[in-house]
Amino acid sequence: MAENIVGWHTEPPRAAQWEPLPERLPSPLITALSRLGIDRLYGHQRVAWEQARAGQDVVIVTATASGKTLCYNLPVLATLLEAANATALYLFPTKALTQDQHTLLEKMTGDIGTPNTRIAPAVYDGDTPANKRVGIRNRARLVLTNPDMLHTAILPHHTQWQNFLSNLRFVVIDEIHVYRGVFGSHLANVLRRLRRVANFYGASLQHIMTSATIANPRQHAERLAEKSVVVIDQDGSPGGERHFLLYNPPIVQAELGIRRSAISESLRLIDDLIIHDVQSLVFARARRTVELMLKDLLSRWQERRERIRGYRSGYLPVERRRIEAGLRQAKICTVITTNALELGIDIGGVDAILLVGYPGSIAATRQQAGRAGRRENASLAVFVASGGPLDQYLVRHPEFLLEKSPEQALINPDNLLILLKHLQCAAFELPFSKGEGFGSTSAPVVEEILSLLEGTGEIHQGNGRFFWSADVYPAAQVSLRSISAQPVLLQAQVEDSFVTIGSVDRESACWMVHPGAIYLHEGSSFVVETLDLENRRAELTLTDVDYFTEARQRVDAECLQILSRQEERMGTRVFGEIRVTTQVTGYRRLRWLTQENMGEFPLELPATNMRTIAYWISLSSAGLEQLRQTGSWCGESVSYGKNWTRQKELTRRRDEYTCQVCGRKEVKQAHHVHHKLPFRTFDDYEQANQLENLVTLCPSCHQRAEMTVRMRSGLAGLGYLLHHLAPLLVMCDPNDLGVWSEPQSALGGATPTVVLYDNYPGGVGLSESLYHAHERLLNQAKELAQNCTCMDGCPACTGPAGELGSGGRQETLAILNLLCSEFAA
Repeated sequence: MAENIVGWHTEPPRAAQWEPLPERLPSPLITALSRLGIDRLYGHQRVAWEQARAGQDVVIVTATASGKTLCYNLPVLATLLEAANATALYLFPTKALTQDQHTLLEKMTGDIGTPNTRIAPAVYDGDTPANKRVGIRNRARLVLTNPDMLHTAILPHHTQWQNFLSNLRFVVIDEIHVYRGVFGSHLANVLRRLRRVANFYGASLQHIMTSATIANPRQHAERLAEKSVVVIDQDGSPGGERHFLLYNPPIVQAELGIRRSAISESLRLIDDLIIHDVQSLVFARARRTVELMLKDLLSRWQERRERIRGYRSGYLPVERRRIEAGLRQAKICTVITTNALELGIDIGGVDAILLVGYPGSIAATRQQAGRAGRRENASLAVFVASGGPLDQYLVRHPEFLLEKSPEQALINPDNLLILLKHLQCAAFELPFSKGEGFGSTSAPVVEEILSLLEGTGEIHQGNGRFFWSADVYPAAQVSLRSISAQPVLLQAQVEDSFVTIGSVDRESACWMVHPGAIYLHEGSSFVVETLDLENRRAELTLTDVDYFTEARQRVDAECLQILSRQEERMGTRVFGEIRVTTQVTGYRRLRWLTQENMGEFPLELPATNMRTIAYWISLSSAGLEQLRQTGSWCGESVSYGKNWTRQKELTRRRDEYTCQVCGRKEVKQAHHVHHKLPFRTFDDYEQANQLENLVTLCPSCHQRAEMTVRMRSGLAGLGYLLHHLAPLLVMCDPNDLGVWSEPQSALGGATPTVVLYDNYPGGVGLSESLYHAHERLLNQAKELAQNCTCMDGCPACTGPAGELGSGGRQETLAILNLLCSEFAA
């Protein structure tokens, strides 16, 4: 097992950088801090106090468990104590974090202040009882909520919050690295609406934000707040010695590059932690994985069942609170969890963290690993790599996990579809005046969109103002988690009726909830029985299977507008707007633990169209010619079996010794015989050499046919590599990006082209960032493909195989060597 530890990083203990309590800190707060055993501050907490008290908008970027909460609680509570009418709003990404911070605030505030300045923090979310909501709206001075509640329940009913909003001084946004992509773009518009309503009531807002380590905290915070911010990133908190291990499971099939699964290896490591009674958290990406690992552990550790638990969304709140308390009190030793325990919920300090595969971002990796450590005691975190390209790249380059993060949190608040929805919501909340902008969106753009809505009957214009006139309640129609305005409802059969268990956006429905798809919800598996796109409804049935499904899609892309272009001798990179046409043609079933293919199934579903932004790479004519001249596309010599000579002759005789592409007759030299489906895709030579799979081609046409097959494999391998490495730079899930390749693409002037595109209508900025990171991305891809030990493509480099099983790694490397040679020049 030790030979699989490919990296061991030790972070030495870090002494605290202490600062005295501020001289102007209100005495009730000094008393409250003393009650919590706090008589001084860390350096970054003192800087945050000074900047916030000076009226600056700030973002605090320090490690997990570094005391970021006090960075905003102190200036906010001080202001609320000094100004009897002042109010503050705290936004957290999850209900669990909201409740946890509320408990901490109650301990801190207690009974400080006079009856007129009593703070009494209150939670206002979907779980708040109806009989308490009126009191919170009328009397609350510090409200803790989430973006969804602000969007649907507070802003549309702002007249009921007039007292709170007219005195609003602070907006605290915790964990802003979570707000990226579509979710972050929506939040930026919700904040625009909040500032607009607050300004209507005469309030001016100050923002205090926190974040995990990302490459662009200032840019991201300023896009959310639309104001200049001060970045506080010098961590003054203490830390014990930290050990971070990178564990790469052993290879079980060297030729195919197949490793033991991260799940099975993690279960072996967990056994060691349980044997030595080391309190630990095990982070898995999927809820299903949590349940599978938990089931395995409980079956083998019957005598310790009470000390081993699972934790994920879908568990009842009371059960989650019980598990959190069990961790704090050390009654629970091992918890298998999703990222639900990643954020700053108080669970005390555990001794060890196990990461089952890459969590999806470096920020999440550091957040999860940072959960280990009790004050200044030593701690351990182990990253168990999967066989995917990104995991394998990271175990070879641990600096990406340990040093300055290359990830950028990207949002696009002005995405037309998202902006349109929030302008509808904003018009419902308050009429727009002519000449009024919306955040940084200019007044002419706002007026143009409102005029379009006037044509649909949703807006009425009069006396220089735009009024909402439709009967619908727009916020109820807008999900902050997707772009689509037409969600497909997922309805599961429960006894004799159907219950809605969720929804997916219209653009994703065909590949997420096609007939036969397995859909996971709160730890349960559902099989999709029917998908009715016209009525936006899918029917599901609860099932218990040991596999998941993966859709197979046919994609085509059309250029609409080139926004930026960089031409080199061997190839061209482009950033532009495209139309993507996608059609799901089938799906396959893959076993959970081994990803064994359990069968392929065809589908007939309608094609969908999406306008989005893309980054693509096209080979030039010179580059393509160099590949031909160097023989980079020639296949290896293959033995085609005992009957090959006879089958060749039968094929040529059947085809009348004529090339079936150009019509050229044999003269002196015999024509070639080509396999329509590549030889290696068959189990034996007799199947491969059946006459219906063979065709007569002249040498020129045969060379072009072979080249096309291998070109497709090389392009597919390049797309696979870039698609899996891109999240390292732009902090997204691979599903946020689409990938497409074509040997004769119109995007590249009929030359080989690979396209990465934002998988959201209108785009959210991922492709543009990749366009600017072109050189870095290609160099990373080249290095990964070069260093892989497989024979000809595997899950850790260019994919399990090229098109129809015809390899791909060497062809992909040929393209990468060609393109990267220009960087060296």
